[in-house]
Amino acid sequence: MKNELKMMIGSEETILYEGKPDKKCFLFESIFHPLLPVAIIWAIFDLSFFNQMGIVGMRTFLIPFMLLHMMPVWIYLFGVIFSIRKYQNTYYIVTDHAVYLSSGIFAMQFAAKTFAELSRIDLHRGIFDQLFHVGDIVITTDQIGKRNMPVVLTIGSIANYAEVYQLVKKLQKDIYSDVMYPNDLRPEENHGYRTKYKG
Repeated sequence: MKNELKMMIGSEETILYEGKPDKKCFLFESIFHPLLPVAIIWAIFDLSFFNQMGIVGMRTFLIPFMLLHMMPVWIYLFGVIFSIRKYQNTYYIVTDHAVYLSSGIFAMQFAAKTFAELSRIDLHRGIFDQLFHVGDIVITTDQIGKRNMPVVLTIGSIANYAEVYQLVKKLQKDIYSDVMYPNDLRPEENHGYRTKYKG
């Protein structure tokens, strides 16, 4: 997975950060998912209803229906069971030009966004992030995705979240500044943002 993601990086780029999410936090967030209470209540309701049916023939008839009706439970269990594979396929790389992410369970997904395409960088720390001393860098892009919402990339559950946040924020500001106020085009009285970007 790491090698496949690195194949996307240009020869002129320098890797400044690469890593994976914290394993414990990643698995805890997969298990204690918002769907968990729904799955528990749904399973209790369906199983109690099924057990109250006294006629054997009726039970046999209801088995296919109940298996289909308990779909929220199966979706939750599927997410938990395959969280290890999802963890193995998740990798993050930040270069001096772009952010690269890989994810997926069966079908692999690779995302790459240059810093010029990033519109906002936020830091998020949920309950499990705080418990395991990790954090998420949430990157909003200028690309519009499904439901007319901006495409969001997340470098999630990493230990050195503060350093990576500052790194991504600085690179985005430097490149944006260079695009808006190119060094070669600045008049002598306008020194711009004094960026050190050399790309």
